[in-house]
Amino acid sequence: MRVICHAGFHKTGTTTLQQGLALNRDALSRHLRLVPRGRSAAAGRTARAWSEARDPLEMALFRYELAVLMTRWNRRDPRPIMLSAEDLAGHMPGRHGVADYGAAPALMQAVVATLAEIAPEAEPVFYFSTRAPEAWLASCHAQHLRATRMRLDADSFAERHRAAADLPAMVAQIAEAVAPVPVHHTALEQSRDRALGPLDPLLDLCDLPPAARAGLIAPPMANRAAPADCTAALLRLNRSDRDDAEVHAAKQALLAALP
Repeated sequence: MRVICHAGFHKTGTTTLQQGLALNRDALSRHLRLVPRGRSAAAGRTARAWSEARDPLEMALFRYELAVLMTRWNRRDPRPIMLSAEDLAGHMPGRHGVADYGAAPALMQAVVATLAEIAPEAEPVFYFSTRAPEAWLASCHAQHLRATRMRLDADSFAERHRAAADLPAMVAQIAEAVAPVPVHHTALEQSRDRALGPLDPLLDLCDLPPAARAGLIAPPMANRAAPADCTAALLRLNRSDRDDAEVHAAKQALLAALP
């Protein structure tokens, strides 16, 4: 039983990739077992909690939620399993005091160890999407502006989290932690121009018949960057003295008005 786990990173085309899986679910399901996002949500929540607190209890809960997820898999079904959930790598850097993806190697070790307990015959493979440092920092900052009361401007955020932006170096740390399990990665700058965009490198790991792959539909690029004036307005709202409910409503109205 092959298990392909796309476990990050945030803001590297993951939403586009996941929308591509959903868009092509019927065609892909003849060859792969796609794990619905909702089924991995509890594992993602506990991974984020451990990345924030590093509490052994949170790691135990993560292992428990992984086991609940994995025991649902039919070990007699020959189709590979594909799981895409960037929260398995922990919080996006900049959220809840988390500075980087330093939690990811231990979290991936937990995935391997739990799978070995549930299905010893399983063959795990990890895939990570990455992105150039400056583009990744800018995208993370914009996401924080939307989702939180982030008060740092883009330059200050980048200065604070620049060490986290070397995503290939983090992939190397993960690969060392889970060796000899294979770990693959592709930069968004390389994948975005392929026929299926960020989904293509992941499908390279799946041995799909050429005819099946040729019939897949390319997903549109998701979460495109907001205009500079919108980003500036979000920062002003976050820095205002208005309460959270008012700021949230104003942000929603601002984002809804985007073309």
